[in-house]
Amino acid sequence: MRSVRARAALGATVVVAVALIGAGLAVLLVLRANLTDQAGLQAEVAAREVAGRLALDVPYGQLDLPDVAEHPVQVTDEDGRLVAVSKGLKAITGTRTDRVTPHASVAPTSTATDGGDDDGGGDRHGGENRGDDDHANGNTPARGEVSTDDPDFTNGTATVGGDTADYRFAAVSATTGAGVTLTVHAGAPLATEQKAVGSVRGAMLAGLPVMLLIVAAVTLLVTRRALRPVEGIRAELAAITASQDLSRRVPEPGSRDEIARLARTTNETLTALEASVGRQRRFVADASHELRSPIASLRTQLEVGAAHPGLLDVPGAVTDTVRLQALAADLLLLARLDAGERPGSTRLDVGALVHEEVSQRTGDRIPVAVHVMPAAPLEVTGSRGQLARVVGNLLDNAERHAESSVTVSVRTEPDWVVVAVSDDGPGVPEPERERIFERFVRLDDARSRDEGGAGLGLAIARDVAHRHRGTLTLTRAREGGARFELRLPMGLATRA
Repeated sequence: MRSVRARAALGATVVVAVALIGAGLAVLLVLRANLTDQAGLQAEVAAREVAGRLALDVPYGQLDLPDVAEHPVQVTDEDGRLVAVSKGLKAITGTRTDRVTPHASVAPTSTATDGGDDDGGGDRHGGENRGDDDHANGNTPARGEVSTDDPDFTNGTATVGGDTADYRFAAVSATTGAGVTLTVHAGAPLATEQKAVGSVRGAMLAGLPVMLLIVAAVTLLVTRRALRPVEGIRAELAAITASQDLSRRVPEPGSRDEIARLARTTNETLTALEASVGRQRRFVADASHELRSPIASLRTQLEVGAAHPGLLDVPGAVTDTVRLQALAADLLLLARLDAGERPGSTRLDVGALVHEEVSQRTGDRIPVAVHVMPAAPLEVTGSRGQLARVVGNLLDNAERHAESSVTVSVRTEPDWVVVAVSDDGPGVPEPERERIFERFVRLDDARSRDEGGAGLGLAIARDVAHRHRGTLTLTRAREGGARFELRLPMGLATRA
């Protein structure tokens, strides 16, 4: 299935089906257990009634047994012989014996106290005469008792009048006055339980497909409504891709759910992509423009020199070549930074790096004053070449705008090494302090291109600072000019 709605509907339907089947089975099991317990209770009551009569030494033939269809009864002695049974019982299972006629050695009218025989007399079988003798002798006849233990329950069948049905049997023990233990098995029909369970099962089986269809339909409807904004986002993204118009945005639903957050994130991504493409286009345009001037100048000088060797301006050609080389180096470094070049993991002393960079600037218009505090090594981790490029670019910018002084200071703060480059020039207006870090931005429009850079030095410096997990900010110096602060984490690994 390729449709999310279909998969969601199928998943919900399967989950609901499993839940309903599990719940239905649990209901059926509980219902069956309750009804079976009720049948067992009825069987126990019937068994205890018969056991009570036996405990009173009622003869087997005079036992008032319940209706055989409602409560089939069997009475067995200690040897498992059937001594009494409900009339009309044709067959039985699930009890101690499957016999439905009393044992031949037991007289139907005898009790547990005399056993009875076909001769109908004698001291051993004459229960009633012995009872009279006991009264005549002034003795009270012994009375039996019914066991108070929980009965044993079994399930079986009984056949009455040609019909076989399921029953729940309860076995209750009774002791006669003569100490003979008898076991009464009485049953209660399970037809009510079976009918109730069957009705509930049938209702569940009939209602389950309907319920699943309702769940599937509702799930399809809900997921369709929920995913409708996603389809709108997809369609708009497809239109943006086809038109390449990054100014368009996907619709944002008014809800606060995941889809709304997806739409907002998508629009933020489109905004960042539009800005990135815009910067790339401006970069290409500005780079082409910046490269065109020195190349055109160098070509003109070479063409004039080729036609008139005496007019060749060699110093000018060298200057244009150096400028072109520097611009190409800046562009290559920016390209590597944009490609995610890692800055390296060399540990270096920032104070020594600053001293080395300043010592190489022998041709500067204004001498650079260096202050390193404290004198101990101030180590950071990163690329020596890239950090030297940052210091050099900051010094170039200060030399270009300073009037009489350029100062470099290196100090420490908790977990940070701070390099500050200050000058006493005109400074930078506060609204423009972030703009000068953009590529190809130069605030002095009156200055000729030959006197200034291409506007890439500060952009490169900030990019390098960020890739070293640091920052580069601009504030106003005490001398009134610009103050650039490069902050680098002390001795920490750089960002990948």
